[in-house]
Amino acid sequence: MSDKLCRDNGLSVVVPGKGSKGKSYAEYQAEKTGTSWKGKLKIAVDALIPQVSSFEELLQRLQVAGYEIKPGKYVSCRAPGQERFTRLKTLGADYTEEAIRERIAGKRTRAAKAPKAERKGVNLLIDIENSIKAQQSRGYEQWAKIHNLKQAAKTMNFLTENRIEQYADLLTRIEEIATASEQAGDGLKDVEKWLSDMAVLIKNVTTYQKTKPLYEAYRKARNKEKYRAEHERGIILHEAAAKALKAAQIGGKLPSVPALQAEYEKLQAQKESLYADYGKLKKQVAEYDVIKRNIDSILQAEKQTERKRETER
Repeated sequence: MSDKLCRDNGLSVVVPGKGSKGKSYAEYQAEKTGTSWKGKLKIAVDALIPQVSSFEELLQRLQVAGYEIKPGKYVSCRAPGQERFTRLKTLGADYTEEAIRERIAGKRTRAAKAPKAERKGVNLLIDIENSIKAQQSRGYEQWAKIHNLKQAAKTMNFLTENRIEQYADLLTRIEEIATASEQAGDGLKDVEKWLSDMAVLIKNVTTYQKTKPLYEAYRKARNKEKYRAEHERGIILHEAAAKALKAAQIGGKLPSVPALQAEYEKLQAQKESLYADYGKLKKQVAEYDVIKRNIDSILQAEKQTERKRETER
């Protein structure tokens, strides 16, 4: 009953995960406000996956970020200040050890979130005159007339609530929202590009630092050919990382990996915020499109009625 009331009034409904117990309301609210330990761990894991080459490296990077790792059948993590450990598998199907390994290897992508229940808005008016169903069924025609009356009332209420009095005002609002939606989309693309570039940079810096001692030993080796043959993979990785950093015009002292990681997480949070804004604006664009089409239909019907009256006179 609570869920039904929430849906009817456009409020969020907490949906239990498949095959697991549902979240408590406190945990749900904590995730929404960004204070959930599980939510923070998921963000940390998601941010690291594009940057690491193995599950073991991901755990090491989590330790560097301050997490305490408890190995075992199910790997658990505990953040500074957290009372209990959190098993990775309890974060969801995409966070089991097997799933994380597959995501690192590029064999699996994170599953999309289930769509949330949305409040029913204004629907399009039905063109009864040209509707084949209405011509074939008097019952459908009657239903369509009632539907149109309801949607016309909702359309007028929408205009009143949004203080739109003139048709020109409606066109202006549509243009403003469309422009805002395009700008949000462009901003989202920019942040995604920065995230991609930063993930590559973090990986190159990490690889360069890891393989630097090996490469220094190679440079000092008396028999370079033999040494290279024995450590070819590490040397190639170092040279590739050095070449990529040079192409990115990064020389001298390399940037700090923890600092880059912190910046990456900030951008990730910014991306989530932009994505939410972009989704709302896209929904508004679609909503206003329906409103405009309904208004056009109502105005067209009024013109036809007026012409009919003049003909009768």
